[in-house]
Amino acid sequence: MNHGEQGGATAAPGTISQGLFRDAVNPGVTRREVWAWAMYDFANSGYTTVVLTTVFNSYFVAVVAAGKSWGTLAFTAALSLSYLAIMLTMPTLGARADANASKRRLLFTSTVGCVAVTAMLALVGPGDIWLGLAILAVSNYCYCVGESIVAAFLPEIAKPQALGRVSGWGWGFGYFGGMLALGLSLWLVFRLSADGIPESQSVPYVMLLTAGIFAVAAIAPFLFLRERSAPTHRPAEGLLGRLWAAWQETGKSFPDFRLLLLCGASYQAGIAVVITLAAVYATQVMGFDMTQTMLLVFTVNIGAAVGALLFGHVQDRIGHKKALTLTLWGWIVMVLIAYMAVSLWIFWVAAVIAGLCMGTSQSAGRAMVGALAPPQRSAEFYSLWTFAIQLAAVVGPLSYGLVTWITQGNHRLALLVTGVFFVIGLLVLSRVDFVRGAQRRDAAPG
Repeated sequence: MNHGEQGGATAAPGTISQGLFRDAVNPGVTRREVWAWAMYDFANSGYTTVVLTTVFNSYFVAVVAAGKSWGTLAFTAALSLSYLAIMLTMPTLGARADANASKRRLLFTSTVGCVAVTAMLALVGPGDIWLGLAILAVSNYCYCVGESIVAAFLPEIAKPQALGRVSGWGWGFGYFGGMLALGLSLWLVFRLSADGIPESQSVPYVMLLTAGIFAVAAIAPFLFLRERSAPTHRPAEGLLGRLWAAWQETGKSFPDFRLLLLCGASYQAGIAVVITLAAVYATQVMGFDMTQTMLLVFTVNIGAAVGALLFGHVQDRIGHKKALTLTLWGWIVMVLIAYMAVSLWIFWVAAVIAGLCMGTSQSAGRAMVGALAPPQRSAEFYSLWTFAIQLAAVVGPLSYGLVTWITQGNHRLALLVTGVFFVIGLLVLSRVDFVRGAQRRDAAPG
């Protein structure tokens, strides 16, 4: 890794002017480094878009599980198991990365793991239920580790008053990576179909393509991303011991950060439903076919990219709390529109709103953690944020699945219940004081 690169290197997104860039990043941070950091969002977005949201989830339910009624539950259960593993292990992994200043090493290890295991999804065929669930759970675990650790670099890169816009640069760039992976996957499916290979048999090739895109795009962060935080040398603790100690510490020393964790766990549960089950809702309720579903995901990703790129500037200007409040109200409006939609064009309106809100809320959350986390313990605090959003990823989709099961397939009611998570998030957010939280952050010992 070259630590001596200066301004004239490969540019971050070209629309960022020199003055705007320098006002946003810490001294010594180059355009190439910001671009490399954002490239990780670009690299891993293909995994969530293709594997979790669009292709492999539908393939598993329809082909691997042969359309059995328990297929969706099995898929979400495997993901929930991986999220539970992340919840139990990530705070300890983050604390150890801070203790040894080894965030780059952990990022590299998790990325190699995710790429390799995603490629192994190509081995999953009809009837390979346990194999598919096991590979899915491991790949998602590795993805979540990398997603948490790369976020911990944000406070090292961005100035405190620019966390929103820099986070938005990464999220916005990332959604374009997801669209690229999905677009190339769609092209590959069409090419294979022209050669007489049906869609169900093209999925293994799509998994290999997705893994390859992840691997190539992730090269830049490992070449150019620097680790600036000094090691804390805090003693290692057991998994549950570190988790319990961190929870107690947030309540005593960082109460606003704890409230932020509760807020994030609430609204991210709703977002997890949209990410995991949007395609299911579109097909079951609105009658979408595969092509329409892919177009739906493209629409959501375009809206998310626009939201992340533009709203980060708004967040820095009006403040984290007001920005997230606006976004959560947007989510509530989206749920109500989608719930009442009987015409396709109304559902498409809801999809655009969902995309805008997804980009803004996910980018805003990453920036808010950076605003409250002590700089020397960023990996640990982002790991606690990961704990919160993975808890949400378990609760959200499972609650949706339980409602549809109890009501014998009423997806509209399940979506309406999902809106409660955003309402709870708003109520908790009203109690967060970012000024007080920043004061506690600055007073924290190393």
